Amino acid sequence: MTAPPVTAPPVLGDPSECPDPEDPMRQEDTVRPEPSTRYAELAEVVRSGFVESRHFGSLVALAPDGRPVIELGDPNEPVIPRSSAKPFQALACLRAGAPLVGAHVAIAAGSHTGQDFHVHAVGEILAAAGLTGDALRCPPSRPEDEAAYRAMIGRGEADSRERMNCSGKHAAMLAACVAAGWPTDGYLDPAHPLQVLVREGIEESAGESTVHTAVDGCGAPVFAMTLTGLARGVRALATSSDGPGRTVADAMREHPRYVGGDGQANTEVMRLLPGVVVKGGAEGVFVAATTAGHAVAVKVIDGSPRATTALALAALRTLGVDTAAAHEWASVPVPGGGLPVGEVRVTAMPT
Repeated sequence: MTAPPVTAPPVLGDPSECPDPEDPMRQEDTVRPEPSTRYAELAEVVRSGFVESRHFGSLVALAPDGRPVIELGDPNEPVIPRSSAKPFQALACLRAGAPLVGAHVAIAAGSHTGQDFHVHAVGEILAAAGLTGDALRCPPSRPEDEAAYRAMIGRGEADSRERMNCSGKHAAMLAACVAAGWPTDGYLDPAHPLQVLVREGIEESAGESTVHTAVDGCGAPVFAMTLTGLARGVRALATSSDGPGRTVADAMREHPRYVGGDGQANTEVMRLLPGVVVKGGAEGVFVAATTAGHAVAVKVIDGSPRATTALALAALRTLGVDTAAAHEWASVPVPGGGLPVGEVRVTAMPT
């Protein structure tokens, strides 16, 4: 038998290794912010008395008058806010005329866990706009809520777009397009009038220009800004006295189950601390703000979310906010053999 020919590996400069000029992710277009040398140690993972891991990153906390009073790491480095931007996307939908109220606003601003009542709300938003789930452009997904997932499997249901944690936002975007008379096809294009409105609203709230446009996990555009700008944005939302900003903040406070889901951090913290608005995002991003104007934004640089809620609560406490009711979220247990043997604890907060 003749041995198959051996193909030499491509060498540097081989045309076969050249990026496709039509590929938007080609190497030369990758934005690489200058790596910061100032990231702070924010939290440590302690197992049986041994520091097993450490999380580094940046955090900024604003006083009620908007002054930064805690600055850890490099809060002026741009970050992609991921789902922490959803309240601002919901704000744009309302400004475009989407006829959303109550829980429908909250799910537009949230990352739901795919429970049945979440799916029902998404269906209601779409039906009111004369649309079905087929119009959603977020990818099909299983529910993040384990009980909902087991029930879905028991019923023989497949993954669906409605179960995806961003479907509330997508349904609201579609409803906004219908209300404004904009095309629903291409509603995720950064040049679509709705996405232009999203970007302009984020920049207005943050008090700065966004520096990069990326594609979020659900397919929607997401706009990079500094962590300080993100904190200013959530502060502006939480302190809104009227208009769409007040509508979004009130809906999140009044319907926290639609911002996350039962047992989920965003939901439970808002339940325990009435008046506080919180929203986490992928890759270690988290924001929180009070009606009085305290605001926090966190970015864990390794992308882990496990310390972000505890970090935000610690920063709020340092600002003088009473977070005692949410004490169970102030640290994260580290399990061993089914029992807690340590914790993820905040290390960098000034006293």
